Amino acid sequence: MKLQIYLGFVSLIFLWAYSTPANGYNVVCYFSSWAIYRNFSGKFDVSDIDPHLCTHVNFAFVELYEDGSLYIVDPWESNDKNNGGYYEGFKQLKNLKNANPGLKILLSLGGWNEGSKNFSIVAADQSKRERLARECLALIEEYDYDGIDIDWEYPTLRERSHPSDKDNFVEMLKDFQAIMKPKGLLLSAAVAGAVDKIESAYHVEEVAKYLDMINVMAYDYHGAFDNLVGHVSPLHASSKDYQHGRNATYTVATGLEYWLYKNADPSKINLGLPTYGRTFTLADRTKTELYSEVLGPGERGLYTGIRGSLGYHEICEFYSGSDSTYYWDDEQKVPHRVWEDQWAGYDDQRSIQYKVDFAVSHNLAGVLIWSLDTDDFRGECGRKYPLSYAAKERLMYHETKKKNAK
Repeated sequence: MKLQIYLGFVSLIFLWAYSTPANGYNVVCYFSSWAIYRNFSGKFDVSDIDPHLCTHVNFAFVELYEDGSLYIVDPWESNDKNNGGYYEGFKQLKNLKNANPGLKILLSLGGWNEGSKNFSIVAADQSKRERLARECLALIEEYDYDGIDIDWEYPTLRERSHPSDKDNFVEMLKDFQAIMKPKGLLLSAAVAGAVDKIESAYHVEEVAKYLDMINVMAYDYHGAFDNLVGHVSPLHASSKDYQHGRNATYTVATGLEYWLYKNADPSKINLGLPTYGRTFTLADRTKTELYSEVLGPGERGLYTGIRGSLGYHEICEFYSGSDSTYYWDDEQKVPHRVWEDQWAGYDDQRSIQYKVDFAVSHNLAGVLIWSLDTDDFRGECGRKYPLSYAAKERLMYHETKKKNAK
């Protein structure tokens, strides 16, 4: 059934005329506020952000209570004015505009760890929705930020969500827009990039109507939750998907094209690019191909410290030597790397260029980077921010090409 849906909409994809953003492409960069606590060279704070790299910087995350009030996850790091040693992260973020006045800064609300419970409760009650929107507005205005990004992962899904979330998410966006738009502030949302999640969670056309930007999280198609090796963010399907009974719709192209098939405006969409990989421990280190059997997630990284995940900075710095082997999958247009019994699927500069070309070919607004703090932001392996700049420079190439064609 899923394959039939996909074939139906992909046959229409080439019939549409898309409008390209007039003022260049977006490079929306998220950064994890908790990265300030990482070890050694993995420690990342606002001072590490290149203010000229991104068009938008999203602070991840602020959260919410069941009553609709806003919750600052780490007051010391962000804005605790009652603590003499506070870090002033919100203020430092605002000061990036001194170097680049055109930079847009948004607060991202929610995230994976926030889950769905509080969102579901708040979205079901208009007074709570409006309270949340007002409190977000107050914080944005206090620091002269440019908008709010709602990262509910995901309506109707996750523990303690509700079937009405799909309708209520639209109502939440409507209430946020009513408060943000008169102030000239941006409203964006980070949304799922897999067909089954899109279908379950969103009234796409209604969601798209109220948003200025739609940040499609085109990653985490595979990970430690799988019992076979799979790539975190394959651009296209593999012929092995069918051989191994895997979901062939779990690709960047299929997810993005489903948003378009459901009538989302492409000129609002930013395509998600991960600067991290998902890792596995192989059951047999001699079997390294896609969908090999695994014992479980990969080992923890020195900086990120999470099993089953490595930042690109960890992969390039510690696992790119002669004791590892690099593979390129020409069907999926992504790489993976193997060392000992460890397998990592990730993006590199080559795969990033393919994905940017794909985004441009579909006349999208630009890309989103998740996240700055797992790119090689210190330049330990060469230039700083190699993946983020690969995306930016490929977009600039297409922008120049477009102008020269006029």
